[in-house]
Amino acid sequence: MEWQGRKEAKVIEAMLKFVAPGTPMRQGIDNVLRANTGGLIVVGSPDKLKGVVDGGFAINASFSPANLYELAKMDGAILLSEDASTILYANVQLMPEPTIPSKETGMRHRTAERVAKQTETLVIAISERRNVITLYNGGIRYALKEMGVILTKANQAMQTLEKYKIVLDQTLTNLGALEFEDLVTLTEIVQVFHRIEMVLRIKTEILKYITELGTEGRLIQLQLTELVADIEIEAALIIRDYSTDSGLSPEEMLLKMQEVVSAELTSEEQIIKMLGYSLDFKRDAIIYPRGYRVLAKIPRLPHVIIDYLIDHFGMLNEVANASTQELVSVNGVGDIRARKIKDGLNRLQEQLFIDRHI
Repeated sequence: MEWQGRKEAKVIEAMLKFVAPGTPMRQGIDNVLRANTGGLIVVGSPDKLKGVVDGGFAINASFSPANLYELAKMDGAILLSEDASTILYANVQLMPEPTIPSKETGMRHRTAERVAKQTETLVIAISERRNVITLYNGGIRYALKEMGVILTKANQAMQTLEKYKIVLDQTLTNLGALEFEDLVTLTEIVQVFHRIEMVLRIKTEILKYITELGTEGRLIQLQLTELVADIEIEAALIIRDYSTDSGLSPEEMLLKMQEVVSAELTSEEQIIKMLGYSLDFKRDAIIYPRGYRVLAKIPRLPHVIIDYLIDHFGMLNEVANASTQELVSVNGVGDIRARKIKDGLNRLQEQLFIDRHI
């Protein structure tokens, strides 16, 4: 089920990119839509479509929005090459198997759905009456929404994301303060991951809107990048801090969390399992971070030095309590870097205690 959900999401994303605003294909489709002529466009190789096409004219002309518009004035379908660079045939009659089930009511859309199911190719149906563009690929159907509707939904999602991001930032600040006090429990970690998951899900939703908006979504893309650019990095560092031998890398765990296959959030038990803890592990027992996330916040401290520090000391509290002389004993850490690590940790601790929400 999860695999099918991922596959369908990728197919829809590819279709949306193919017809996104700003592309030559979308320009041609919009021209046809505005002219109220309607049309059927099939994207695939003639070999795949041998059993369903009949008649028509061999065109073999380079694709352009103007050419597509002119050819759509004829009654039949237009056949494009798989990369849509060439218009192969025009005025083609499509004859899919009539026994293939279809939920569509109009003849054009029923034909489009059946051809897509039979040949596993992309079929675009342009309706002159309903002013709608519908995409079919295999058993997948997607009706493009009006630009204004998508922009409204994207802006609403951005506002929701901003609110959730504020809550997440405060939760991460509280977590950092607890880490320096050695008071983190599994309950706090689960709460952090629930909030990270919510932010990632909203981000995924906004990315769908951006794909459908094409060039019209550049401003929303910039806002999204500014707002949650480092969220995956932060989440991966928390996983490295607290996970045991779960068999999942930080990247795999994040991917598992981002797989939206239902409306339900990942349960507390699932998060605990993914982190590698047993379900009978006490939720209020103190757990100690390794320190990847906090050490990564010290300016100009290379990742390799962070790895050396954690390999040497094991946990954040050991690094924080180490003297300058003890830090110097770590490979790659000299006197100057040791003082920077001490000063950096002290400043972070002070700032976290000031900013924490009690």
